[in-house]
Amino acid sequence: MLVSATLVALGATLAAAVPTLEVRGPYFINPKTGNRFQVVGMAYQPGGSAGYDEDLGKDPLSDPDACLRDAALMQVLGINTIRVYNLNPNINHDECVSIFNAAGMYMLIDVNSPQVAGSLTSHNPWESYYAEYLNRTFAVVEAFKNYPNTLAFFSGNEVLNNLDTGKTVPPYMRAVTRDIKNYVKRHSSRPIPVGYSAADVREILFDTYNYFQCSLEDEEDDISRGDIFALNSYSWCGDSSFTESTYDKLVEGLKDTADPIFFSEYGCNEPSPRIFTEVGSIYSADMWSVFSGGVVYEYTQEANNYGLVKLNDDGSAELLPDFVALREQYAKLNFDEIQGQKAPASSAKPPVCSQSLFTNKNFNSNFTLPVPPPGAEDIIEKGVSPKPSGKLVDVKNFDVKFTVKNPDGSVVANLAVQPLANDEINRPGLNNVSTTASSTTGTPAAGAKDNEDAAPHAAAMVLPAVAMGAFAVMAGMAI
Repeated sequence: MLVSATLVALGATLAAAVPTLEVRGPYFINPKTGNRFQVVGMAYQPGGSAGYDEDLGKDPLSDPDACLRDAALMQVLGINTIRVYNLNPNINHDECVSIFNAAGMYMLIDVNSPQVAGSLTSHNPWESYYAEYLNRTFAVVEAFKNYPNTLAFFSGNEVLNNLDTGKTVPPYMRAVTRDIKNYVKRHSSRPIPVGYSAADVREILFDTYNYFQCSLEDEEDDISRGDIFALNSYSWCGDSSFTESTYDKLVEGLKDTADPIFFSEYGCNEPSPRIFTEVGSIYSADMWSVFSGGVVYEYTQEANNYGLVKLNDDGSAELLPDFVALREQYAKLNFDEIQGQKAPASSAKPPVCSQSLFTNKNFNSNFTLPVPPPGAEDIIEKGVSPKPSGKLVDVKNFDVKFTVKNPDGSVVANLAVQPLANDEINRPGLNNVSTTASSTTGTPAAGAKDNEDAAPHAAAMVLPAVAMGAFAVMAGMAI
């Protein structure tokens, strides 16, 4: 499956950094090198749910100056993928997307939003599955499908978060995946993977995986099955281990995958500040036979105390100790080895959908999916109207105009995005701006979680909904 198209030269100052990727069985592959691609990702939702304001035309990719600041800092870390939540398809995102592309970063796009008709709900999903919702979902696809660094779309996020939702949601969530894939097939010039971001609730996790990845027709190209599968997991806390964190159970439970799997969120914040020792395990032989990396939660500091960077109202920023700790963990890794692996031959095929796949007798095993609601098939056939569109544009200046300070209060000097060469993906060491740590200054206090931006305590194996509290029960809301 083609994941991103070859870039066309758009100007002397446009760095067309990201190469074409393909999905081959359980791996992302760079066909130019034959190497596997590991997601080194960052959850990006500045301002949490408040960062999305439809009336003000505001979302995470609407302010080029802010995107330049954030892309530069993430480039320094070594990030190669951002996960972006809560996007408005009616806003122009060309400049921000072009900045992240020049910095060598892909985008994982959540198609849902906190507005009315913006999400499939966990409660009575049939009530939110209607044409107006799908029209807005397809509009997000339209707005981002032409960007070559759009890596994948998430059709939902933690819509299944307990056994009760496992009884009712699965057919509707799989139907949404089907509808988005049909829309991409008809209206995108290239295939773009569509998949689900699951909650790491062990009571239903493996049943959820089997439901979304099995084939209804004993065929690998079943349009309703996910192209990828991701999970939000917070089970590694502090100086844990591969077995203590139960990462070994995840690898064992998902080892027969026929599709790429990765963490769509990770990064337990207890104790705080974090030390990110899970990084060494995620990008090692412990996990790379099954997992293709992961996305750290999250870039900006919000009330839930998961941030790496504190943003101020004037656009300035302060690096928190977590930022430096994560950079130090990445620096310990051999990315020549991590991103230089040749994909082994895989004969894995999705299982045929049947009730025998499920361990919990109360999990929904009905594979007769709801038909698209009235009006939806016409939208799928003709496309949304009016159609938003996106394209890469010339980036004329890569220097960051905002002041950014280290944890010790010193100013980060000469901060800028380093535009990468064609077909180059960001990695640690390509942007060597100096950041320093302080063991006593800038350490964030353990913040109280609120309903707007709460993310889970990772120590618990049965996790509550992540990232957006009241909104997290809706599809694609957390990141």
